[in-house]
Amino acid sequence: MDVNIKDIARISGVGISTVSRVINNKGLVSKATREKVLNVVKEYNYIPNSNARNLKTTESKNIALMVKGITNPFFSNMIKEIERQANLRGYPFLIHQVEDGTDEINAAIQLTKEKNLCGIIFMGGTYNHSEEKFKQLTVPFVLTTITSTQEVDPDIFSSVTINELKEAYKATNYLISLGHESIGFLAKSPLLDETTGNRRYLGYKKALEEHNLPYDAQLVEDCEYSPSSGFDAARRLLKRNKGVTAIFAASDTIAIGAAKAVLTAGLSIPDDISIIGFDGIEMAEYFHPSLDTISQPGTEMALSSVGVLFDLISGRSAHQHIVYDAVLLKRGSCKMLKTLKV
Repeated sequence: MDVNIKDIARISGVGISTVSRVINNKGLVSKATREKVLNVVKEYNYIPNSNARNLKTTESKNIALMVKGITNPFFSNMIKEIERQANLRGYPFLIHQVEDGTDEINAAIQLTKEKNLCGIIFMGGTYNHSEEKFKQLTVPFVLTTITSTQEVDPDIFSSVTINELKEAYKATNYLISLGHESIGFLAKSPLLDETTGNRRYLGYKKALEEHNLPYDAQLVEDCEYSPSSGFDAARRLLKRNKGVTAIFAASDTIAIGAAKAVLTAGLSIPDDISIIGFDGIEMAEYFHPSLDTISQPGTEMALSSVGVLFDLISGRSAHQHIVYDAVLLKRGSCKMLKTLKV
């Protein structure tokens, strides 16, 4: 029976890149995986085609960035930095927009075939893919700013993220430290799944619980990650007249819309309502007043994403999972309540 490297990978239950690392004795592969692959190679008397292998290593230098939510302003500088780093290394760079409802892995597999990719960075969104699905990818890849709803073996992928729950807790805790107790929360639903919005929601709830503040579902509003949706959500929240003194928006784009709603209602920021956003986009700094935010280190995350990907491509390291801390930026849109007891 004639077999090729794809057959060896399928029979071994690993990716083609793993088989290649074993055969070429390059890169990090666990002892158990190496032995499994070598046993399959021996059983099927597989002889690598050196000509094809050499051709493979020279024919592809294409890198793809697959982005969900490409209009998100937070991604703008990250995309530019990733492209710059790929070009500095002499690798052609492709940007592929992933529409909502599209299977990212299937799209990546198809693009890999069409453009002969040697590496992929996925950016944005919430992934609901199984471990088996990820294993269908035959090139190194990194998940950046992505949350996953399923438990996946960390040894089969790399990631660059922040701790969404921890950072949302930081934002809410900051408002509570200023004396705010009736704090609105604006984020995209569903809030019952392991989405980005949900993790920030859990951080919001955790801070309330730790300070013995009652959770009120009527202080939580569903909205898209856009100023217009944030405006509508904040307006609904204010109309309930729940005595809201502060709003935590799960993104700066939502916060910008929420701030507009507060001002349109004839209220002042921060004298009447304090507002804090999330991401650290440039627009929020130039809103009037400038909006406080939890600022993600986008440039550093972009640099790490490229670095990790090229480590995988070259076989210099195994999979890595980098978690960055975000920074609380105080710009003037949050204020201590006058009624705060000292």
